[in-house]
Amino acid sequence: MIKKTGFDNEKYLKDQTAAILDRVKNFDNKLYLEFGGKLCFDYHAARVLPGYDPNVKIRLLQCLKDKIDIVLSIYAADIEKGRVRGDFGITYDAATFKLIDDLRKWGLDILAVVITRFTNQPSAVIFKNKLERRGVKVYLHYPIAGYPADVDAIISENGFGKNDYVETKNPIVVVTAPGPNSGKLSTCLSQLFHEHKRGINAGYAKFETFPIWNLPLKHPVNVAYEAATADIQDFNLIDPFHLEKYSQSTVNYNRDVESFPILKLMLSRIFAKDFPTYNSPTDMGVNRAGFGIVDDQVVVEAAKQELIRRYFRYNSEYVLGIEKKETVDRVVALMEGLGVKVTDRLVVEVARAAAEEAEKRNKGHDGVFCGAAIQLNSGQIITGKNSNLMHAASSLVMNALKVLAHIPDEILLLSPHVINQIAKLKKDILKSDSENLDLEECLIALAISASASHTAELAMQKLSQLKDCEVHMTHIPTPGDEVGLKRLGVNLTTDGKFSSRNLFVT
Repeated sequence: MIKKTGFDNEKYLKDQTAAILDRVKNFDNKLYLEFGGKLCFDYHAARVLPGYDPNVKIRLLQCLKDKIDIVLSIYAADIEKGRVRGDFGITYDAATFKLIDDLRKWGLDILAVVITRFTNQPSAVIFKNKLERRGVKVYLHYPIAGYPADVDAIISENGFGKNDYVETKNPIVVVTAPGPNSGKLSTCLSQLFHEHKRGINAGYAKFETFPIWNLPLKHPVNVAYEAATADIQDFNLIDPFHLEKYSQSTVNYNRDVESFPILKLMLSRIFAKDFPTYNSPTDMGVNRAGFGIVDDQVVVEAAKQELIRRYFRYNSEYVLGIEKKETVDRVVALMEGLGVKVTDRLVVEVARAAAEEAEKRNKGHDGVFCGAAIQLNSGQIITGKNSNLMHAASSLVMNALKVLAHIPDEILLLSPHVINQIAKLKKDILKSDSENLDLEECLIALAISASASHTAELAMQKLSQLKDCEVHMTHIPTPGDEVGLKRLGVNLTTDGKFSSRNLFVT
């Protein structure tokens, strides 16, 4: 089964580059471009728009390399409270370090990091010191009383005027962040204030992939974006300003629409008589993603699948105490609006059946029986179950590798000696409650076995083919399983059940 493509990446890249360059011409060759969403590894976009390169924004920046400066914004309170980015499972300050490293790997470097709403938070000071001692310039922006409503106070020397000014040299200044609510907009506006004080007629525009403004409000791609932001209560709506001015329905999201009157007023104060004609939040955007869609039905089905994934993610986070029940209920309502059921995800019922089978086989035995299923790129679905030797995730991956490498089921991939030695280490030395191998341990065992077994080596060579495959587990994975699955790059969902009766799981 060949995965269908619904998005033309090259067409999008060409159109998007042209749209940004056109917008720069509206000003004195100086544009502050707020980059919303993920700059690198935008897997949400890749999942809902099959064919979309998750690093296409990086490629876009490479096309504009000689015309851009890159500035990262991060909210000081997010550093202080250790806010975590869900897709990578790392804190925002670590995500900033990672983003800088990722950009450098692509031949791009940042000009500076701006710490927003800085009030000498101890962790933010340490973060600043780390960056500066590694040669990265750091600038500080401070809280402004009355922001964003008190425009007179904001557009003044005691407002934006007290913020550090980042001196830039290129016509396009890309302002991005490790996650939402990091202060990208306020960084852009503060810079505009300082630029205009210096007689530079710099402008502002926003580049954000979702929601896609020229798709219908209830198009599954836009609904999937609502699900992705359900935890911060974002929702899509028809841009009323655009509809009134142009009699054209376009889609935006609530925060941009709500803030537009104040934002327009701020810009008019900064620009004075040279204020550009922005009549709506849609006018401010330069997004061309909708024009890259070449097969609507493909992206519709992909977006529906993403809705289901979001439901499972939020439901598991709710069980873990991380997420609110309202977030789960919000995604359920979005699914119902499109007639989507969790069992529309093919691996769900298969994984549950595997768990039931394991329980029947072990009737009378105490313990939790977990099932897992993976859909390979061929369309074939493989299952795995937990046992005395392996976790369900480990069994699943080993079974999938056998199928991909055409290895008979009765042939062992892992050396029994290696398995026994790991089990002995866990039990006798590390004093672990569990001797069976989680996925991270299983992959290490496979690598060791491959040094003496050609069969294990063949299986290990197939690991890369698991990337982007759909996986469902009936129980929340242990840390070792989760790390292994994340590194393999599968699209994982789980039922909100625990794999152990213990409260502390390692």
